[in-house]
Amino acid sequence: MANRQQLSSSTVSPSNLDTKLGLGAPSFLSHSPSSPASRPRFPPPPVIVQSNQMPSPSLKTPNLPSPANGIRAGSPVPHMSTPPGPPVFSSPLQPAAVPFRTSPATPQPIAYSSGSSLPTSSPPPHFSNGSVELQRQTSDFTEELTNDADYPNVLFSAHKVLKQKKLTNVPSLGFGALVSPGGEVSPGPQIIQRDPHRCQNCGAYANLYCNILLGSGQWQCVICRNLNGSEGEYIAPSKEELRNLPELSSPLVDYVQTGNKRPGFIPVSESRISAPIVLVIDECLDEQHLQHLQSSLHAFLDSLPPTTKLGIVLYGRTVSVYDFSEESMASADVLSGDKSPSEETLRAFIYGTGIYLSTIHASLSVAHAILSSLTPYKLNSPEVSRDRCLGTAVEVALAIIQGPSAEMSRGVVKRPGGNSRIIVGAGGPCTYGPGSVPHSLGHPNYLHLEKTALKWMENLGREAHRQNTVVDILCAGTCPVRVPLLQPLAKSSGGVLILHDDFGEAFGVNLQRASARAAGSHGLLEIRCSDNIFVSQVVGPGEEAHIDGNESFKNDNALAIQMLSVEETQSFAVSMENRADIKSDFVYFQFAVQYSNIYHADISRVITVRLPTVDSISAYLESVQDEVAAVLIGKRTLLRAKTLNDALDMRLTLDERIKDIAIKFGSQVPKSKLYRYPKELSLLPELLFHLRRGPLLGSILGHEDERSVLLSLFLNASFDLSLRMLAPRCLMHREGGTFEELPAYDLAMQSDAAVVLDHGTDVFIWLGAELAAQEGKSAAALAACRTLAEELTELRFPAPRILAFKEGSSQARYFVSRLIPAHKDPPYEQEARFPQLRTLSADQRTKLKSSFLHFDDPSFCEWMRNLKVLPPEPT
Repeated sequence: MANRQQLSSSTVSPSNLDTKLGLGAPSFLSHSPSSPASRPRFPPPPVIVQSNQMPSPSLKTPNLPSPANGIRAGSPVPHMSTPPGPPVFSSPLQPAAVPFRTSPATPQPIAYSSGSSLPTSSPPPHFSNGSVELQRQTSDFTEELTNDADYPNVLFSAHKVLKQKKLTNVPSLGFGALVSPGGEVSPGPQIIQRDPHRCQNCGAYANLYCNILLGSGQWQCVICRNLNGSEGEYIAPSKEELRNLPELSSPLVDYVQTGNKRPGFIPVSESRISAPIVLVIDECLDEQHLQHLQSSLHAFLDSLPPTTKLGIVLYGRTVSVYDFSEESMASADVLSGDKSPSEETLRAFIYGTGIYLSTIHASLSVAHAILSSLTPYKLNSPEVSRDRCLGTAVEVALAIIQGPSAEMSRGVVKRPGGNSRIIVGAGGPCTYGPGSVPHSLGHPNYLHLEKTALKWMENLGREAHRQNTVVDILCAGTCPVRVPLLQPLAKSSGGVLILHDDFGEAFGVNLQRASARAAGSHGLLEIRCSDNIFVSQVVGPGEEAHIDGNESFKNDNALAIQMLSVEETQSFAVSMENRADIKSDFVYFQFAVQYSNIYHADISRVITVRLPTVDSISAYLESVQDEVAAVLIGKRTLLRAKTLNDALDMRLTLDERIKDIAIKFGSQVPKSKLYRYPKELSLLPELLFHLRRGPLLGSILGHEDERSVLLSLFLNASFDLSLRMLAPRCLMHREGGTFEELPAYDLAMQSDAAVVLDHGTDVFIWLGAELAAQEGKSAAALAACRTLAEELTELRFPAPRILAFKEGSSQARYFVSRLIPAHKDPPYEQEARFPQLRTLSADQRTKLKSSFLHFDDPSFCEWMRNLKVLPPEPT
């Protein structure tokens, strides 16, 4: 039975008591490095079943829907589509563990066009069916959609498909799509409140590309060509009449059913009562960390909507669950942390008189009093040696969310419901109770105990997912938290693990954004493709779903993916191949996502994409979207980079990939061993060079745990955040408060300028020495840069660190290490790739050149030539 502990809110506190897209549980593909000379180091992706569009300025930007949090400059629209065929999923950090998980909610960053100044603040084939000729009823609207990317939530690596199997399946370039099933649609999607018409053969949905017999209303499936009835709904005097039906006029539609038979269903009228959030807080913190944590938590409480149901749990050697029924003092029930609580203990605890979940409007003052009552750790144990029963605390938090509680007259509402969230604030490793490891890594039985703890944590995460609860783990401080132990808990529940330097501003912002991001539940993604196209690999937050679709459809070959959560900021990287040469003029892809949204309505979102096919290699290469292709290549590569040694191998794999693309799609220089890189893919090599030397594969980060967390975020992130993590965006401050977007080269480090570098999870502000010496100008420039950094990352999750420093300071190394060292190139090459240099005087050029220190890292051009490939001409 729980012990009751009552604490004075002013003086007393409870006693001190870390791919493939792994759908479900993804597993890492083993990679056996081979000699670069013998064969390419990028084996074809194995078949596996397992979110913010911010194109970089200097990079070719696909036309994407307007980012939610950013300024957009005119850029080509990206082609959106969904993945096909049966793929293989694997998780980035853990075999058979789904790397699919709730991807950090990354806001959609601002898209800048090159050189812009920013303020601070062909019809489907004609089919015949026996003696009946199908009349093509796809409207002229479908012709418009064949243009580059009018397809919401799907970005293809190319807007055309090669007919030849041999060339389409070249693994060094590959073909595929980034799919964001829960991404925001602007303007809102077409809503249909009835059951969809589906192909009785393969299960595909009727769509705007279907051929329709006007007289009978029959429609022909674009995936399998089967003829289906529409119960008379598609009978019309003309094709124009059919355009009034959303599914026959829009590539994306949502079928919505508000009826719900699940227990605990919240009617739409009451749906704004938010799902519960339980804070699970480490109480083994020193005074400085605790002060920062309390400040962040108080601000978090004030940011919550009044209807949010909140619970507060502390853990150390015991688990303290705070009771909101006590208004005069901070009162907690205390459970032992050395073992999982028994059913009897939980029943007596949950069915007791305490109120452990309360709405903010009813208990805000009590919650503030509880947080103010926390006291620092009083014993002399080092941080790493303090007992923390994190596993038991999460078990108790799950029980609070699922268990009953009496309704109180002051508005406390308790319902079992989905989309609940547990947010853990951890300052150290789990070293006590179930799921724990010994304090010391030198423990003789450490490896065995760690293996046992990993399995326990993964099972706990899966149980949380089964109960529709996401577990986010926000770590902070200087004590190692043993990332490999905590990651399975977050990932298998659909949550995210984030590292912070301290419990200050970035931690507080992520706390707020973690709680605010909407997560749908019971997500199932189905991918169908026509014309012998199949899915060879999927990387993302999910696992293969084993469902028997044949009960309803005779030949349903869809790839089904169970999504751990359905969020705007996550995406699936889908690699596709051809089984045979393609004969038709168009190929079709359909993505169907079934899930329950935050209002407990059942949604079926259907996205249908048509792409033209071509024989011409040049036409195909012209349609390649360099940024999307780079992100897909990056995710396929990093799936195999689970250790530091693997990361070193993957750098060599990228080298071989560049050489193979030049050999397969480029041309050989006459009388030379050099190859010309295809001019149509001019941006791709530089993006991959950034990947090769950046934090994901390079040696910038100080600890492998940091790279492991970044890797997990990247494998599940939306296109925008993935692109920024792969290649940074560089913006130079100009007079008048505007910004000029420049290539991310070290030539931007001009002493009289201020520069903002956005690298996804970090944003750096660099002040040149000359500018810093002018107090007034430097203060204005710094303020403008901070404003821009905050606007760029306003909705991004996880919120990045924003660091500002002066030229020559020790922290400036973070900035320098992420820029391409172009100062080593000859002047003509510098000007071709960094045209802003032409605006500098001779004296300024000389001063800039003399400011660089010599080091061995090759420039982009040197790297390409070392691979026996001529660098592509800058665009």
